[in-house]
Amino acid sequence: MTVLIAPAILNHMVEEHPERLDAVFHALADPTRRAMLLRLGQGEASVGDLAAPHPMSLAAASKHVRVLEEAGLIRREVRGRVHVCRLDAAPMHAGREWIRHFERFWTERLDTLAALLAAEDAERGGHDGST
Repeated sequence: MTVLIAPAILNHMVEEHPERLDAVFHALADPTRRAMLLRLGQGEASVGDLAAPHPMSLAAASKHVRVLEEAGLIRREVRGRVHVCRLDAAPMHAGREWIRHFERFWTERLDTLAALLAAEDAERGGHDGST
């Protein structure tokens, strides 16, 4: 079997910005933060709005928002005393490309394995699975 070479964009992201990719996956690993991102997908919201559906203090919600902000997944703007957040999905594209790379990698490997097993089965006079 041959080894696939990762696309240039993936290599660049992993080699030049591994901390950014790590931050994105870390931020997405928490269900509360994922829920906050889903809410922000509907439009901007204050930190209080993001905290409301969850049994947590405003300070705890602010910590979650900070993790999302550090990963580049949201932008925060202060309007008077209110912190308003907006979704910035661009950093998720690198994570998606990283996942897609391995999805293609394993799909190709499994397809190759299936073809090899089918050929071996045919050589041994096995059935074709249509019975």
